[in-house]
Amino acid sequence: MAYKINDGCVSCGACAGACPAGAISEGPEHYEIDAEACLDCGTCAATCPTGSIEQAE
Repeated sequence: MAYKINDGCVSCGACAGACPAGAISEGPEHYEIDAEACLDCGTCAATCPTGSIEQAE
């Protein structure tokens, strides 16, 4: 199951730099995760300073 970034994202970019799959990019409102490229490793969630990344349902 992929991860997703919620509206608490402050667009700091920490998650994008930490993602080993390069699955995170800046979206129109905040960073977004490409679910198809996500490895489900959780590195992004562990890196997010605002806790705005969670597993998608």
